[in-house]
Amino acid sequence: MLLAIDIGNTDTTLGVFDGEELRATWHMATSVHRMADEYAALLLNLLRHQGLEIADIKEAALCSVAPPLITTFEELFQRYFKITPLVVGSGVKTGVRIRMDNPREVGADRIVNAVAAHHLYGGPVIITDVGTATTFDTVSREGDYLGGAIAPGIATGAEALFIQAAMLPRIELTHPKRAIGTSTVGAMQSGIIFGYVGLIEGIVARIGQELGEKAKVVATGGYAALIAKETKVIDVVEPNLTLIGLRLIYLMNKA
Repeated sequence: MLLAIDIGNTDTTLGVFDGEELRATWHMATSVHRMADEYAALLLNLLRHQGLEIADIKEAALCSVAPPLITTFEELFQRYFKITPLVVGSGVKTGVRIRMDNPREVGADRIVNAVAAHHLYGGPVIITDVGTATTFDTVSREGDYLGGAIAPGIATGAEALFIQAAMLPRIELTHPKRAIGTSTVGAMQSGIIFGYVGLIEGIVARIGQELGEKAKVVATGGYAALIAKETKVIDVVEPNLTLIGLRLIYLMNKA
C-alpha cells in the first residue's frame, strides 16, 4: 500500500492507497514544532484505527509547503516504516512542463494538483484550491502548467477581520442566509463567503478569456464544497486531488 501525505500550511492530509483505491484519509494540524516521533504516534494510531499496520505500508510519497517538515517526515518513514518516501520537488518526474518565468517558484502541491486534474479531466483545466490561500492553477490542453493566481484564503481573511477590527467577532464560516446580513455575524458571513464566490468567479472568467477556450474548473481544499454550493462556475469538487496526484507521480518515478 502507498501512503500519500500532503503537508499544507494549516492542515496535513494523509491517504492510504490500495492500488487505485483510496482506502482511508485523515487530517491533522500542521506544526513545524512537532517531532518525528510525535507525528509517528498520531499516524500509527490512525492506521490501526483503520485496521492497518506498519507492515502494510510499502511505499510513500509526500509534498510539502513547509520545508522543515520534509526532514521530519523522512525521519519518520525511515525510523518506523524502513522506507524512503518520494518527496515531490526538483528532479522528480511529473510529466508537467512548467511555463512560468521561474519554474522553481511553483509550489510542489500546485504541480501535484495539476498532474491529478489533467489526468482525471483532461485540459484545459483550472484548479482552485480553497485553503489557507486561495490559489488558481491553469493547465493547458497538452498538460502544461501555465501559471495562475494567489489570493488570501477564506479563513485567513476572516481571521484578519477579527484581529484588525476591534468590534468584529470571530465567526463560523458557513452558508449565509442572505446577502443582506441583518446582524454583524450575518453580514460578515455574507461578505466573506459571497465575496470569495465573486473572487473565484471573476478570476476564473479572466483566466478563461486569456485561454480563449472553455476550461473545466476543479475545486479542492477545505472550503471547496462550501464555495461550490454558491456558484455554477465550479464544475467538480475533488477533495482528494493532491493525494491522487501524489500517487500518479509516485508511479511515474517508481521504475
